[in-house]
Amino acid sequence: MTITAPPSIRLITEIPGPRSRELLARRADATPTGLAKATPVGVASAAGALVTDVDGNVLLDFVSGIGTLAVGHCPPEVVAAIQAQAGALIHMSALVGTYEPYVALCERLNALAPIDGPAKTLLANSGAEGVENAIKVARAATGRPAVIVFEGAYHGRTLLTLSLTSRTYFKKKFGPFAPEIYRAPFPYAYRMGVGEDAAVEQCWTAFERMLVAGVDPDTVAAVLIEPVQGEGGFIPVPAEFLRRLRAFCDHNGSLLIADEVQSGFGRTGTLFAIEQSGVKPDLLVSAKSLAAGMPLAATTGRAAVMDAPHVGGVGGTYGGNPLACVAALEVIRLIERENLTARANDLGARIRAHLEPLLHEDHGSVLVGDVRGQGAMIAIELVQDRESRAPARADATLEIVGAALQRGLIVMRAGLYANCIRLLVPLIVGDEQLERGDGDSGVGDSPGVRSIQHAPRCRLKLHVCGGGCFGNTETCTAIFKHYDPDSQHAP
Repeated sequence: MTITAPPSIRLITEIPGPRSRELLARRADATPTGLAKATPVGVASAAGALVTDVDGNVLLDFVSGIGTLAVGHCPPEVVAAIQAQAGALIHMSALVGTYEPYVALCERLNALAPIDGPAKTLLANSGAEGVENAIKVARAATGRPAVIVFEGAYHGRTLLTLSLTSRTYFKKKFGPFAPEIYRAPFPYAYRMGVGEDAAVEQCWTAFERMLVAGVDPDTVAAVLIEPVQGEGGFIPVPAEFLRRLRAFCDHNGSLLIADEVQSGFGRTGTLFAIEQSGVKPDLLVSAKSLAAGMPLAATTGRAAVMDAPHVGGVGGTYGGNPLACVAALEVIRLIERENLTARANDLGARIRAHLEPLLHEDHGSVLVGDVRGQGAMIAIELVQDRESRAPARADATLEIVGAALQRGLIVMRAGLYANCIRLLVPLIVGDEQLERGDGDSGVGDSPGVRSIQHAPRCRLKLHVCGGGCFGNTETCTAIFKHYDPDSQHAP
């Protein structure tokens, strides 16, 4: 795979530059306020691990479209496959006819998924839709309504997947939510202040208590879990906890669903994160890096389970679009040919080696409390002090994100308290690029962490912009010019 792009970061204006500010102002006028953005970058093009903005700045992308670009931006093989397919068939709908890319991709996923016995796959448009399909299939297969999920979980933004999601910030004013969803504690050892084994025991005791005090186990259709929590802060599920969930499902006649939307397709050092536990789910949902940025999700499961819904009970107009399917087939070839799972482990080890010394350094009001993850799915958790582990302020984390961007590195927050910085490097990132992003772009290096005490603060008291202005008064004014100057939202 050959990527033609500048070797690394190149800054020629402030971030955002004048053209980006113009684009941000147009976006503010054309789109709803609820559509947040992690950075004020106006994107023109991208290749590999680099993004070129509309002002000509070249930025290093450590977000990868929120974990969607394991094989990088615009890999030539994927681009060529999409272009060729577009000349033959753009859309048909699997509800109307049958086409080779859909079938070929399902065959590949059936063979790759860590599921016992024959498997079948249903394609959809997004991770949320893939999760919804898994819930529908599980309820049809078991004849039961209840679903157990976990604190810290994120499963999407549709009404059902918001109901499954934990963080209340995403759910404001959108209720009432779907019934028959029961939330169990998640073994988040760092925030619990205990070791992993103790976290498993405490959470398992709570899980068993919930089966007596919260939900009748005879009504449980499925247990849904992310093998590595994504939005919750990149927290790997201890293997022992997954084994106990598997045993519960086997004993209870429930189904185990692995949400691998963000952790799947090589990101964690195996094709699917759950493989590292030795546990095999009944259903597995993949999306994001499955198709290099094309809208595609897959629900793969045991054939007998997947066949449970009635004819016509699943599917959608666009699910398994031919362009997305050929992109996914090329992604799988690239991951295998370039051995990107091994590359993920190498990248993760190198990033950790750089970040872990910060666990013992003092940078004033914000400290690195934890560095964790799996493979190249790494998070830095920021705290106010290491003894209490009090989460760093959300705006303080935003300031680090903004400071990194000013130095040419795109990163993004995560975590229940928005106090984590997630690192999702494209697995094809060059060694020199990795060192640039990991070493002198403001995330992880001592000056970068220390600089948040001096970084510009958002001038909007309620942070209506989500921090997207990064204290730039001109940007604030352009975005919020329709606010009354005397209001508390005025820049």
